[in-house]
Amino acid sequence: MKIPSNSELIDTAQAVLHPHHVGDRLFGDVAATLVTDSGTLHSGVCIDTGCGTGFCAEHAAIAAMVTAREYRIVKIVAVWRNEAGALHVLPPCGRCREFVRQIDHANIDAEVVLGRTVSASLRELLPANEWPRPLD
Repeated sequence: MKIPSNSELIDTAQAVLHPHHVGDRLFGDVAATLVTDSGTLHSGVCIDTGCGTGFCAEHAAIAAMVTAREYRIVKIVAVWRNEAGALHVLPPCGRCREFVRQIDHANIDAEVVLGRTVSASLRELLPANEWPRPLD
């Protein structure tokens, strides 16, 4: 299995960025792509809602992965383009970090792309990630 480079994964996520306004809400302005342990790529975009029921792009990509009956993330990235057109890699929010972790125990070692040449494991980004032990 060939794991895409950071740049390749960033480019794949960037390809599904298609922001769309609905009233004062914006859909699809953040996109995420992940690669599974089988080498399959899954992408998704964020949905912003006024009542807080929306979700991050990572959630959408993970939902596509789970729909395909896959659970192990090898590498993941999220991207956003600002109003000036500059592309940014976004680190996952705390909710997304925990979501990735809970989909499969092995995902704690997933590579999170933070730039074209920078990555960190989810373990590094999610300190104190072990389930608590019972108190004595």
